[in-house]
Amino acid sequence: MASKRTLVLGIETTCDETAAAVIERHRDGSGRILSNIVRSQIDEHAPFGGVVPEIAARAHVDMLDGIVRAAMKEADIGFGDLSAVAAAAGPGLIGGVIVGLTTAKAIALVHDTPLIAVNHLEAHALTPRLTVPLMFPYCLFLASGGHTQIVAVLGVGKYVRLGTTLDDAMGEAFDKVAKMLDLPYPGGPQVERAAASGNPARFTFPRPMVGRPDANFSLSGLKTAVRNEAARLMPFEPQDVADLCASFQAAVLEVTADRISVGLKLFQEKFGPPRALVAAGGVASNLAIRNALHEIAGRAQTTLIVPPPALCTDNGAMIAWAGAERLALKMIDDMDSAPRARWKLDETTSTPLKFANTRARH
Repeated sequence: MASKRTLVLGIETTCDETAAAVIERHRDGSGRILSNIVRSQIDEHAPFGGVVPEIAARAHVDMLDGIVRAAMKEADIGFGDLSAVAAAAGPGLIGGVIVGLTTAKAIALVHDTPLIAVNHLEAHALTPRLTVPLMFPYCLFLASGGHTQIVAVLGVGKYVRLGTTLDDAMGEAFDKVAKMLDLPYPGGPQVERAAASGNPARFTFPRPMVGRPDANFSLSGLKTAVRNEAARLMPFEPQDVADLCASFQAAVLEVTADRISVGLKLFQEKFGPPRALVAAGGVASNLAIRNALHEIAGRAQTTLIVPPPALCTDNGAMIAWAGAERLALKMIDDMDSAPRARWKLDETTSTPLKFANTRARH
């Protein structure tokens, strides 16, 4: 008898998006998004200029059940049709992670459905395989508010970190620059917008780590240089803000180009040519950074793959897809899976796999 189709519910609550989605994974490894509901908490956190963990967790509690119902309704399926329930189990704000993982466990228990505790970073790493046919291995540039990494993606659950930030994440640096220039929250897109009308050559900011043989990043010194220049200019004229943003972004682009070029070289030496350079995370939505990545990939004679903007930022579809990828390999988790505030992507590789006896349709 033919196997039923693989349907996975994914839940994402690691930061300030409350999200749920249903995806279908086909037998040939391709996928389709049946629903993807995301509720941003920007309005709740804007008065504070950043995410407040307690407010975020409370909002997840208030919103998640309704968002799960909406995702199931839009997908036009019942809980009994699910092949698995996946939830982001970390890394992230622990209060939010607990809300999402506990909800997934409840659904899995009530409906006798396998549970998959997904590493949020792994979800970003695997999302491109939902959008385009992509074989392993490939090189991942993951840049978000909390993470900046270059990773060799060798397979599902098989990751080697080639470079990471030694201090601030790239998205965090964008947000902090926005805050010091009195730009609205969320700051990253505001810096990009202001930079479009600025002079990137007005200020000479440092290019940390450029020329180093490793593939690591360091952005705190660049952020401090912007703060010092901003303090000298106060009170700002609008053009000052635009020029500061443009000069800051130009420095980030040069650092990114150098660091990823080194990362691709290390990838080639260790694993051979990558199938693609993949960009993921919210910073990948920055058009200037995307354009720089196209040039980097071209010089490295590889292809750049960037998921659509809605799949670069946090969402339930990426969690559901990572769950489906793991389910296909029978990587099922127990109900005692713990929420984790910190969880390195390469730790996913060494985590012992748990093979459940419950149903796992794939």
